[in-house]
Amino acid sequence: MLDAILLTLKLASVTTVILLLLGIPLAWWLSRSGSWWSEVVATLVALPLVLPPTVLGFYLLILLSPTSAPGQMIESLIGFRLPFTFAGLVVGSVVYSMPFVVQPIRNAFDAMGERPMEVAATLRASPLNAFFNVAIPLASSGILTGTVLGFAHTVGEFGVVLMIGGNIPGETQVLSIAIYDYVETMNWEMAHLLSLMMLVFSFLVILIMNLSEKKLRKRLA
Repeated sequence: MLDAILLTLKLASVTTVILLLLGIPLAWWLSRSGSWWSEVVATLVALPLVLPPTVLGFYLLILLSPTSAPGQMIESLIGFRLPFTFAGLVVGSVVYSMPFVVQPIRNAFDAMGERPMEVAATLRASPLNAFFNVAIPLASSGILTGTVLGFAHTVGEFGVVLMIGGNIPGETQVLSIAIYDYVETMNWEMAHLLSLMMLVFSFLVILIMNLSEKKLRKRLA
């Protein structure tokens, strides 16, 4: 059980860091781009919101398998296969949790409007300085929401991680899959314990996020 908990926390932490590194510039571009195909990209990012996780996991498994061209190319670059490894779990989790990070950050950039960046430009701030010193602080509540949702959503993943990671104890067996295993083996006591832990965790995550957002909004007001 401890291995599954630690692996889940490690997966959620690594995934959240990658999502922030990718999601913040992507959300900025989606918020500021006027091209029609930016909405095509936004639709692709949001697709996991409506797509069944097993479908997404299945196509990721096909895409990354050693029999596909992308899978062969990735394997030749990194030296190992992604399916049924921790790295494969990270790839699947990043894709699946992407909309939960990008969307709130994009909404925060949209709500900021153009005026703060225009004022920064009149003060001779470079675009990069204005982005880090004006846009990022003003969008901090959205970034906080995206961080918490990305982490929490990765913790609760089931379909994608099962399809692309399998169920290898100590390597790819995360908490949600461990609960499924306990239910299948009629070990209701352990299933109850782990499920209760996830329930309490989810409640605390949302509570902390709401309190932090409220505090940030007051500070920025």
